[in-house]
Amino acid sequence: MTDDASIARRALPLLDLTDLSESCSETAIDALCRNARASAVAAVCVWPHYVSRAARLLAGTPVRVATVINFPAGGDDIERAVEDTTEALADDAHEIDLVLPYRSVLAGETGTARTMLAAIRDVCDGGRLLKVILETGVLATPDAITAASRLAIEARADFLKTSTGKSAVSATPEAAEAMLHAIRDYAGGHPVGLKVSGGLKTVGDAGTYLALADRVMGPAWVSPRTFRLGASSLRTALVAASAEPGR
Repeated sequence: MTDDASIARRALPLLDLTDLSESCSETAIDALCRNARASAVAAVCVWPHYVSRAARLLAGTPVRVATVINFPAGGDDIERAVEDTTEALADDAHEIDLVLPYRSVLAGETGTARTMLAAIRDVCDGGRLLKVILETGVLATPDAITAASRLAIEARADFLKTSTGKSAVSATPEAAEAMLHAIRDYAGGHPVGLKVSGGLKTVGDAGTYLALADRVMGPAWVSPRTFRLGASSLRTALVAASAEPGR
C-alpha cells in the first residue's frame, strides 16, 4: 500500500493552492503566494482582482496564476465572461477556470454553453489554459456529468474541473471517474486534463483521486499538465506528510 509520505510528495506539485474565500485579502494573497513558492505547487487560484498581485509575487517562478470566471453561479452572460477573461489575461493570468452555464445544460439548453466556451477559448491563447468547471454536485448523475464533459472537451478545454467548492456537494470519486472516462474516450487529438476541486482536505483525499487517475488513465498519465488538485487547506496536510520517512 502506498504510504502517506509518497502520496504527499506526488500530490504537492499537482496542487492549485486556492483562496476564493469571501474574507480573502491582500495579506492572505501574500501568504498564499509565499506558501506556493515554498512548496513549488502547480498554481495558485485567486479572485480576478488579485491576479495582478499574485502574478507580481510569483514572477520568475514556475508557479502559474489561475483565476475564476462566471463564478460561482455559472450564469449565461457571455459578454461579461469574455470581458472578465480578457481583463484577467491582461493582468497576467495564466489559467482561466470558467464555470460552465450548468443549469442551462441541465435544462437541455446547450447553445449558450457552447457559445460561451467558444468565446472564452478564442481569448485563451498563447499557452493560457482553459479549465471548465462543471459543478458536478449539481449535475449529479453520471450521464449528465459525461454529457457536460464532452461538451467542454469538444470546445477544446484544456482541463475539466469538478466543482466551484461553493455548492452543497463538491468533488466525488464517482464524478471524477465519469470525467476521466470522457477524457480517456476522447479521440479529438488535443490533451485534456482533470482538476479535482472542492472538499479535499486530507492526504487520503489526494490518494483517492491519484489512485483513480492511475486506474483509468494509466500510471504514467498524471502530471501538472494533466492532473490538478484544487484546495485551500490541503497543502498543510501534504507538507506535514511529505516530511515523514516512507514506510
